[in-house]
Amino acid sequence: MIYLDYNATTPLCEAAREAMLPYLGRHFGNPSSVHAAGRDARAAIDNARDKLAALLRVKPHELIFTSGGTESCNLAVLGLARCRSSLPEAGGHVISNKAEHHAVLNALEHLEKHENFEVTWLSVSENGIVDLDQLAKSIRPETRLVSIMTANNETGAIQPMREISQMCREHAVLLHSDMVQSFGKTDVDLWLVDSASFAAHKFYGPKGAGFLFLRSGLSIQPIMFGGAHENERRPGTENVAAIAGMVAAAEWTIRDRQTEQEREAQLRDALWTRITDSFPEARQNGDPAHRLANTLNVSFNGFDSETMLMALDLEGV
Repeated sequence: MIYLDYNATTPLCEAAREAMLPYLGRHFGNPSSVHAAGRDARAAIDNARDKLAALLRVKPHELIFTSGGTESCNLAVLGLARCRSSLPEAGGHVISNKAEHHAVLNALEHLEKHENFEVTWLSVSENGIVDLDQLAKSIRPETRLVSIMTANNETGAIQPMREISQMCREHAVLLHSDMVQSFGKTDVDLWLVDSASFAAHKFYGPKGAGFLFLRSGLSIQPIMFGGAHENERRPGTENVAAIAGMVAAAEWTIRDRQTEQEREAQLRDALWTRITDSFPEARQNGDPAHRLANTLNVSFNGFDSETMLMALDLEGV
């Protein structure tokens, strides 16, 4: 099989597998327990958090372990928007765009439909880049949050996060970014944002694990209830094995990131050359100069995408 769906998920790397095995066996303690088995599990989580923080150049307490990208996005969007809402008035104003992942879109639509929030949906160019002029004009005193993904999972389009960050800071508006597709594929600069969401299975880690970066000093309302885990921001017994595997995968991915990006870009460009040799009318979607090295999104005149997907699958692609 030729696997070309790495933006959907990646295989588990050996480093992650080895890091997980002890916690799937004899080191099975609950990290909230005070006895030796629990302390062992707690030490594993603390060690993983310290390693990940060092990798991202942030403070350990700024990282919240979650079940993945969807939960991280929901916690950021719902938790920050609600926390920033004025009292006694409900609601507020949030800015985003329709090219976001459904984890963000559906959370914002919930705020819009059920919690009296107003959402401004920014336009994007034909290459998928948000309209910066529209963003500048859309920010107003009651704006609580701007949520813009760093890199798109379908087209690979990379947003101008530095300019977006500057606008938000000039108006004291919080900026969240869905960085699920960014880790290991482009520079992750958490100094530009107030929060960012990540998923382990996008960078060769296990499914069911992720984390949210939340800048020091910011308050967030939990979206689940039931315990004081993760500094009372995300209740529920931590998945020790998955967390250990996620951090091992993160270290493994970052170690060879530059070399891997160059290799992926060469493969992408070679594939595009072969496609245009056979289909001269094929068209790339997205800005070739501002996209992920591993992503190629193509349209073919006269071909239905679902039909082509099924045909490729039958051919082992």
